[in-house]
Amino acid sequence: MDLLEPGVVSPQRAVPASIPRPEYVGRRAPERFSGPEAKDSETVARIRVAARLAAQALAEVGRNVRPGVTTDDLDRIGHQFLVDHGAYPSTLGYRGFPKSLCTSLNEVICHGIPDSTTVHEGDIVNIDITAYIGGVHGDTNATFLAGDVDEESRLLVERTHEATMRGIRAVAPGRAINVVGRVIESYARRFGYGVVRDFTGHGIGTAFHSGLVVPHFDDARATTVMEPGMTFTIEPMLTLGTYEYDLWDDGWTVVTADRRRSAQFEHTVLVTDDGVEILTVP
Repeated sequence: MDLLEPGVVSPQRAVPASIPRPEYVGRRAPERFSGPEAKDSETVARIRVAARLAAQALAEVGRNVRPGVTTDDLDRIGHQFLVDHGAYPSTLGYRGFPKSLCTSLNEVICHGIPDSTTVHEGDIVNIDITAYIGGVHGDTNATFLAGDVDEESRLLVERTHEATMRGIRAVAPGRAINVVGRVIESYARRFGYGVVRDFTGHGIGTAFHSGLVVPHFDDARATTVMEPGMTFTIEPMLTLGTYEYDLWDDGWTVVTADRRRSAQFEHTVLVTDDGVEILTVP
Protein backbone atom coordinates (compact mmCIF):
# COMPACT_ATOMS: atom_id res chain seq x y z
CA MET A 1 0.00 0.00 0.00
CA ASP A 2 1.19 3.50 -0.81
CA LEU A 3 1.98 5.71 2.16
CA LEU A 4 0.18 9.02 2.48
CA GLU A 5 1.77 12.34 1.65
CA PRO A 6 0.41 15.80 2.46
CA GLY A 7 -1.94 17.26 -0.16
CA VAL A 8 -2.95 20.84 -0.91
CA VAL A 9 -5.06 22.50 1.80
CA SER A 10 -7.84 24.74 0.44
CA PRO A 11 -8.74 28.10 2.01
CA GLN A 12 -10.57 28.07 5.33
CA ARG A 13 -14.35 27.79 4.97
CA ALA A 14 -16.59 30.64 6.08
CA VAL A 15 -19.08 30.42 8.93
CA PRO A 16 -22.06 32.81 8.90
CA ALA A 17 -21.61 35.71 11.33
CA SER A 18 -24.93 34.78 12.96
CA ILE A 19 -23.44 31.54 14.37
CA PRO A 20 -21.75 32.02 17.78
CA ARG A 21 -18.05 31.12 17.93
CA PRO A 22 -16.19 29.33 20.74
CA GLU A 23 -13.99 31.70 22.75
CA TYR A 24 -10.75 30.35 21.24
CA VAL A 25 -11.50 31.29 17.62
CA GLY A 26 -8.99 33.92 16.51
CA ARG A 27 -6.74 33.21 19.51
CA ARG A 28 -3.63 31.06 19.82
CA ALA A 29 -5.06 28.85 22.56
CA PRO A 30 -8.29 28.37 24.48
CA GLU A 31 -8.87 29.79 27.94
CA ARG A 32 -8.00 27.41 30.74
CA PHE A 33 -11.13 25.64 32.00
CA SER A 34 -11.70 25.93 35.73
CA GLY A 35 -15.30 24.78 36.15
CA PRO A 36 -16.63 21.48 37.53
CA GLU A 37 -16.42 18.28 35.49
CA ALA A 38 -19.91 17.30 36.74
CA LYS A 39 -22.46 19.44 34.89
CA ASP A 40 -25.88 20.60 36.01
CA SER A 41 -28.94 19.25 34.22
CA GLU A 42 -29.38 22.38 32.09
CA THR A 43 -25.80 22.14 30.76
CA VAL A 44 -26.21 18.42 30.11
CA ALA A 45 -29.36 19.16 28.11
CA ARG A 46 -27.39 21.55 25.90
CA ILE A 47 -24.53 19.06 25.47
CA ARG A 48 -27.08 16.45 24.45
CA VAL A 49 -28.22 18.73 21.59
CA ALA A 50 -24.65 19.42 20.42
CA ALA A 51 -23.69 15.75 20.66
CA ARG A 52 -26.72 14.60 18.68
CA LEU A 53 -25.97 17.13 15.96
CA ALA A 54 -22.33 15.99 15.79
CA ALA A 55 -23.54 12.40 15.40
CA GLN A 56 -25.86 13.41 12.57
CA ALA A 57 -23.03 15.30 10.86
CA LEU A 58 -20.73 12.27 11.22
CA ALA A 59 -23.35 10.03 9.61
CA GLU A 60 -23.76 12.49 6.73
CA VAL A 61 -20.02 12.64 6.07
CA GLY A 62 -19.70 8.87 6.46
CA ARG A 63 -22.31 8.28 3.75
CA ASN A 64 -19.96 10.06 1.37
CA VAL A 65 -16.79 8.09 2.15
CA ARG A 66 -16.01 6.21 -1.06
CA PRO A 67 -13.15 5.79 -3.52
CA GLY A 68 -12.64 8.97 -5.56
CA VAL A 69 -13.78 11.50 -2.95
CA THR A 70 -11.16 13.89 -1.58
CA THR A 71 -10.77 14.55 2.11
CA ASP A 72 -11.46 18.22 1.32
CA ASP A 73 -14.83 17.13 -0.16
CA LEU A 74 -15.61 15.38 3.12
CA ASP A 75 -14.67 18.51 5.07
CA ARG A 76 -17.00 20.59 2.89
CA ILE A 77 -19.90 18.19 3.53
CA GLY A 78 -19.38 18.18 7.30
CA HIS A 79 -18.88 21.95 7.45
CA GLN A 80 -22.05 22.63 5.46
CA PHE A 81 -24.12 20.25 7.56
CA LEU A 82 -23.09 21.92 10.80
CA VAL A 83 -23.55 25.52 9.68
CA ASP A 84 -26.88 24.64 8.05
CA HIS A 85 -28.00 23.51 11.50
CA GLY A 86 -26.72 26.62 13.27
CA ALA A 87 -23.59 25.03 14.73
CA TYR A 88 -19.93 26.06 14.58
CA PRO A 89 -17.42 23.33 13.61
CA SER A 90 -15.33 23.19 16.79
CA THR A 91 -12.03 22.23 15.15
CA LEU A 92 -12.08 25.27 12.82
CA GLY A 93 -9.53 27.65 14.31
CA TYR A 94 -8.86 25.51 17.39
CA ARG A 95 -5.17 26.21 18.14
CA GLY A 96 -4.88 27.17 14.47
CA PHE A 97 -6.38 23.99 12.97
CA PRO A 98 -7.49 25.07 9.47
CA LYS A 99 -10.46 22.79 8.79
CA SER A 100 -13.91 21.85 10.07
CA LEU A 101 -13.19 18.19 10.84
CA CYS A 102 -10.27 15.74 10.91
CA THR A 103 -9.73 13.09 8.21
CA SER A 104 -7.25 10.40 9.28
CA LEU A 105 -6.59 7.75 6.63
CA ASN A 106 -4.84 4.40 7.02
CA GLU A 107 -1.59 5.00 8.97
CA VAL A 108 -2.79 8.37 10.31
CA ILE A 109 -3.68 7.93 13.98
CA CYS A 110 -5.49 11.25 14.40
CA HIS A 111 -5.69 14.95 13.49
CA GLY A 112 -5.31 14.54 9.73
CA ILE A 113 -5.99 17.80 7.89
CA PRO A 114 -8.52 17.57 5.01
CA ASP A 115 -6.83 18.45 1.73
CA SER A 116 -6.62 17.38 -1.92
CA THR A 117 -5.86 13.74 -0.96
CA THR A 118 -8.12 11.28 -2.80
CA VAL A 119 -9.60 8.31 -0.96
CA HIS A 120 -8.71 5.05 -2.71
CA GLU A 121 -10.28 1.62 -2.84
CA GLY A 122 -9.34 -0.27 0.32
CA ASP A 123 -8.60 2.79 2.47
CA ILE A 124 -9.90 3.16 6.00
CA VAL A 125 -11.01 6.71 6.79
CA ASN A 126 -11.48 8.14 10.27
CA ILE A 127 -13.75 11.18 10.47
CA ASP A 128 -13.64 13.24 13.68
CA ILE A 129 -16.22 16.02 13.93
CA THR A 130 -17.35 18.28 16.77
CA ALA A 131 -20.34 20.63 16.94
CA TYR A 132 -20.45 23.82 19.01
CA ILE A 133 -23.98 25.05 19.62
CA GLY A 134 -25.76 26.47 22.66
CA GLY A 135 -22.39 27.32 24.20
CA VAL A 136 -21.23 23.69 24.43
CA HIS A 137 -19.43 21.06 22.34
CA GLY A 138 -20.36 17.53 21.26
CA ASP A 139 -17.54 15.38 19.86
CA THR A 140 -17.58 12.09 17.94
CA ASN A 141 -15.72 10.07 15.35
CA ALA A 142 -15.81 6.80 13.45
CA THR A 143 -13.68 4.87 10.98
CA PHE A 144 -15.30 4.11 7.62
CA LEU A 145 -14.33 1.59 4.95
CA ALA A 146 -13.77 2.80 1.39
CA GLY A 147 -14.81 0.08 -1.02
CA ASP A 148 -13.29 -3.39 -0.63
CA VAL A 149 -11.00 -3.34 2.42
CA ASP A 150 -8.57 -6.14 3.28
CA GLU A 151 -9.53 -8.51 6.09
CA GLU A 152 -6.81 -7.36 8.51
CA SER A 153 -7.95 -3.74 8.25
CA ARG A 154 -11.64 -4.63 8.42
CA LEU A 155 -11.08 -6.59 11.62
CA LEU A 156 -9.04 -3.73 13.11
CA VAL A 157 -11.94 -1.34 12.51
CA GLU A 158 -14.53 -3.80 13.83
CA ARG A 159 -12.51 -4.53 16.97
CA THR A 160 -11.72 -0.87 17.61
CA HIS A 161 -15.46 -0.20 17.66
CA GLU A 162 -15.95 -3.11 20.05
CA ALA A 163 -13.13 -1.81 22.30
CA THR A 164 -14.82 1.60 22.37
CA MET A 165 -18.14 0.13 23.40
CA ARG A 166 -16.51 -2.04 26.08
CA GLY A 167 -14.78 1.02 27.47
CA ILE A 168 -18.09 2.88 27.56
CA ARG A 169 -19.85 0.03 29.34
CA ALA A 170 -17.20 0.22 32.10
CA VAL A 171 -18.31 3.76 33.00
CA ALA A 172 -20.19 4.03 36.31
CA PRO A 173 -20.27 6.49 39.23
CA GLY A 174 -17.81 5.63 41.98
CA ARG A 175 -15.28 3.96 39.68
CA ALA A 176 -11.86 5.41 38.90
CA ILE A 177 -11.59 6.58 35.32
CA ASN A 178 -8.68 4.22 34.55
CA VAL A 179 -11.17 1.34 34.44
CA VAL A 180 -12.04 2.56 30.92
CA GLY A 181 -8.49 2.14 29.66
CA ARG A 182 -7.99 -1.13 31.51
CA VAL A 183 -10.97 -2.68 29.72
CA ILE A 184 -9.91 -1.31 26.31
CA GLU A 185 -6.29 -2.40 26.62
CA SER A 186 -7.11 -5.89 27.85
CA TYR A 187 -9.40 -6.42 24.85
CA ALA A 188 -6.94 -4.96 22.31
CA ARG A 189 -4.09 -7.13 23.62
CA ARG A 190 -5.97 -10.28 22.62
CA PHE A 191 -5.24 -9.37 19.01
CA GLY A 192 -1.76 -7.94 19.46
CA TYR A 193 -2.91 -4.40 18.70
CA GLY A 194 -1.13 -1.30 19.90
CA VAL A 195 -3.14 1.08 22.09
CA VAL A 196 -2.16 4.71 21.52
CA ARG A 197 -1.18 6.36 24.80
CA ASP A 198 -0.42 10.01 24.14
CA PHE A 199 -3.80 10.94 22.64
CA THR A 200 -6.68 10.42 25.02
CA GLY A 201 -10.32 11.03 25.74
CA HIS A 202 -11.14 14.32 27.45
CA GLY A 203 -13.69 16.19 29.48
CA ILE A 204 -16.05 18.22 27.31
CA GLY A 205 -18.86 20.75 27.73
CA THR A 206 -18.50 24.51 27.63
CA ALA A 207 -14.82 23.73 26.97
CA PHE A 208 -13.76 21.61 23.97
CA HIS A 209 -11.11 20.01 26.24
CA SER A 210 -11.73 20.62 29.94
CA GLY A 211 -8.49 19.19 31.32
CA LEU A 212 -9.93 15.83 32.42
CA VAL A 213 -7.87 13.07 30.77
CA VAL A 214 -9.37 9.68 29.87
CA PRO A 215 -6.54 7.25 28.97
CA HIS A 216 -7.26 4.24 26.76
CA PHE A 217 -4.63 2.05 28.41
CA ASP A 218 -4.39 0.93 32.03
CA ASP A 219 -2.88 4.07 33.51
CA ALA A 220 -2.54 3.90 37.29
CA ARG A 221 -2.28 7.71 37.44
CA ALA A 222 -5.87 8.14 36.19
CA THR A 223 -7.47 8.07 39.62
CA THR A 224 -10.30 10.58 39.07
CA VAL A 225 -13.50 9.05 40.40
CA MET A 226 -16.45 9.24 38.01
CA GLU A 227 -19.57 10.97 39.32
CA PRO A 228 -23.05 11.67 37.91
CA GLY A 229 -23.14 14.63 35.55
CA MET A 230 -19.60 14.22 34.23
CA THR A 231 -19.32 14.39 30.44
CA PHE A 232 -16.24 13.21 28.56
CA THR A 233 -15.14 11.42 25.42
CA ILE A 234 -13.94 7.85 25.02
CA GLU A 235 -12.00 7.55 21.76
CA PRO A 236 -9.45 4.71 21.61
CA MET A 237 -6.96 4.55 18.75
CA LEU A 238 -5.81 0.99 18.04
CA THR A 239 -2.97 0.08 15.68
CA LEU A 240 -1.89 -3.04 13.82
CA GLY A 241 1.65 -2.52 15.10
CA THR A 242 3.35 -0.06 17.42
CA TYR A 243 1.60 2.70 19.33
CA GLU A 244 4.67 4.91 18.80
CA TYR A 245 4.10 7.74 16.33
CA ASP A 246 5.63 10.48 14.21
CA LEU A 247 4.26 13.98 13.63
CA TRP A 248 4.16 15.54 10.16
CA ASP A 249 5.66 18.96 9.56
CA ASP A 250 2.14 20.46 9.58
CA GLY A 251 2.21 20.10 13.36
CA TRP A 252 -1.06 18.13 13.40
CA THR A 253 -0.99 14.88 11.42
CA VAL A 254 0.00 11.95 13.67
CA VAL A 255 1.11 8.76 11.89
CA THR A 256 2.17 5.38 13.27
CA ALA A 257 5.95 5.08 13.51
CA ASP A 258 5.88 1.79 11.57
CA ARG A 259 3.31 3.19 9.08
CA ARG A 260 0.89 0.34 9.79
CA ARG A 261 -2.81 1.13 9.98
CA SER A 262 -4.73 2.67 12.85
CA ALA A 263 -8.47 2.91 13.57
CA GLN A 264 -10.53 4.98 16.01
CA PHE A 265 -14.07 5.50 17.27
CA GLU A 266 -15.34 8.13 19.69
CA HIS A 267 -18.43 8.98 21.67
CA THR A 268 -19.26 11.77 24.10
CA VAL A 269 -20.74 10.10 27.19
CA LEU A 270 -22.56 11.17 30.34
CA VAL A 271 -22.08 9.49 33.72
CA THR A 272 -25.56 8.83 35.09
CA ASP A 273 -26.75 7.88 38.58
CA ASP A 274 -26.48 4.19 37.72
CA GLY A 275 -24.15 3.94 34.71
CA VAL A 276 -23.60 5.75 31.43
CA GLU A 277 -25.49 7.36 28.56
CA ILE A 278 -24.00 7.80 25.08
CA LEU A 279 -24.85 11.31 23.93
CA THR A 280 -23.44 11.16 20.39
CA VAL A 281 -26.22 9.13 18.80
CA PRO A 282 -28.14 10.48 15.78
